[in-house]
Amino acid sequence: MASEVLDLFLELAAIASPSGEERPVADRVLGYLRDCGLRPDEDETGPAIGSNIGNIYVALEPTVPGERLFLCAHLDTVPPVHAVEPVVEDGVVRNRNRAILGGDNKAAVAAMLDATRRVVAENRPHAGIELLFTSREETGLEGAYAFDHTRLKARAGYVYDDAAPIGSVILGAPSAQLLEATFRGRAAHAGMYPEDGRSAIAAAARAISEMRLGRIDDETTANVGTIEGGTAANVVPDRCSFVGEARSHSEAKLAEQIQSMQDALTFAAGLADCEVETTLRRTYTTYRFSRDDLPVRLAADALTRCGFEPAYKLSGGAADSNVFNERGLQCVNLANGMTEIHTPDEHIAVADVESMVDVTLALIDAAAG
Repeated sequence: MASEVLDLFLELAAIASPSGEERPVADRVLGYLRDCGLRPDEDETGPAIGSNIGNIYVALEPTVPGERLFLCAHLDTVPPVHAVEPVVEDGVVRNRNRAILGGDNKAAVAAMLDATRRVVAENRPHAGIELLFTSREETGLEGAYAFDHTRLKARAGYVYDDAAPIGSVILGAPSAQLLEATFRGRAAHAGMYPEDGRSAIAAAARAISEMRLGRIDDETTANVGTIEGGTAANVVPDRCSFVGEARSHSEAKLAEQIQSMQDALTFAAGLADCEVETTLRRTYTTYRFSRDDLPVRLAADALTRCGFEPAYKLSGGAADSNVFNERGLQCVNLANGMTEIHTPDEHIAVADVESMVDVTLALIDAAAG
């Protein structure tokens, strides 16, 4: 069961790296690249986005004509509630403890690093390879947004950041907007003078109840994820805030959904005689590929060479690929076999970790062809 990429993945997964605290795993990646004879550098974006690292970038200059590629993976994970102690059981990597494994996205990091090691060690022909390892992806693609994308010479690239069987090629991902709402009412003693109060919590609850949430249609979703307010059970709450979002593959549908959520806020505030303040923030932007686009064709070629049947789909989530596509590059997200990410049941098959090295090398070969 032992292999170099598996050993590397087990090592990386065991290093805690929640968003903003990626230093230990970043140092291991930097050391690995230097051991390969490469000269990676780390940009200075960390402090501005609240991370103790910058983005790590390294380039291998082409040895043959063809299409340069960039490969991107993120170094952070969602916060683990217990230590990560990866174990291999019946060909599957899991966490010994009831917590995340961190295969999202360290399985991709390991595959890209090991494939690069092999390119260098085997003097494998390639048309140029650029590696980028980002910070704070899980908190809103922050590292990728902070990275100076003009440093990339490649116009086509890949992330491996979709929890699905190998072979899945993501042709599109949605746009998203974050909505923050704060209701302000009037505090009063809840037992003695409740009629003098204006409950901000009741207003917020009414607003949420008026919203269309969940799956709106086959392109659009909406959610309210957090809510907080009030000071004590015997005080009519004068403040309540919540955070929601909407996503859609259609900009028109996204705008319509956000407007309907704002209408619900205004309606509820008026009924409750409260004030409401809202803030909207675009978090990422949709993209769409066709099967004829170059990076999709290269991916299909590489997957087929490795024995996988390409399967094309749309995603309901975002990845660093959203950032690069928004900035005029072509970046395709490929599934790498991660399963039940962000949960205590997260796991990945050893065969999938190893197969993504083969897929990476096949991508490099296809681009050089």
